[in-house]
Amino acid sequence: MGSATREALALTRAALAASGSSADLATGESLFNAGRVVGDSPQLLSALADPSADAAAKTALVSSVFGSAVTPTALSLLQSVAAARWSSHDDVLAGIEDLGLRTVALSVPAGTSIEDELFSFGVAVSSDAELELALASKLGNADAKARVVDALLSGKVSAQTLAIVRHLVRQPRGRRIGELLRYAASVVADQSGHFIATVTSAAPLAQAQLDRLIAGLATRYGRSLLVNQVVDKALIGGVRIQIGDDVIDGSVSSRLNDLRLQLAG
Repeated sequence: MGSATREALALTRAALAASGSSADLATGESLFNAGRVVGDSPQLLSALADPSADAAAKTALVSSVFGSAVTPTALSLLQSVAAARWSSHDDVLAGIEDLGLRTVALSVPAGTSIEDELFSFGVAVSSDAELELALASKLGNADAKARVVDALLSGKVSAQTLAIVRHLVRQPRGRRIGELLRYAASVVADQSGHFIATVTSAAPLAQAQLDRLIAGLATRYGRSLLVNQVVDKALIGGVRIQIGDDVIDGSVSSRLNDLRLQLAG
């Protein structure tokens, strides 16, 4: 991520924070829709990504293209995207998606965990090769993929999770479905002030073990953690923990592999 994009994300997230209670689900969906419109128009994307273009002109362009097609708050947030400078064309799309995910996260009702719903759907997809292919195929129609998502999730997950997954399969931007779901969950968690830790072990951890692990990680990272547990017998023993790009691998299989490499060297 370039320095321009880091600054742009800080500016657009500040604009979202200033929007207050008007950042609702409809606004999040408007941002997703706008991101797809921008992504489908090379001319519009190039205009918004042009670092030499006048910010006011780009803001006016956004207003003329989207106008009443999005919620007033979504239009204001899109204008903040247009006014910022981005490091690349794809970063513009990523910035709009980031705003959409965070806006949807702000609209979630009490007692609902989008992160858990996204994780559960990710597990279901990864265990079904045909479903994964249907949702990830580059040859598949985007609207058809969205209909598959509707058939699988409507009435079973929150409206927020459904909106996120429908968007992700319609605009994957070269990412695999599992990666998409993990990324979305991490952004939602970050908006709520959490990190997500994926803890993989050969057998389910006892609650006391899990509690100690969570407490230690929270101290290390200085933030509360949401934990996804994965059982993988191939690890033999120990645990592997992933938090964002950080991987802490204390599994027996990893140690055995390290030993084999040392012997081979």
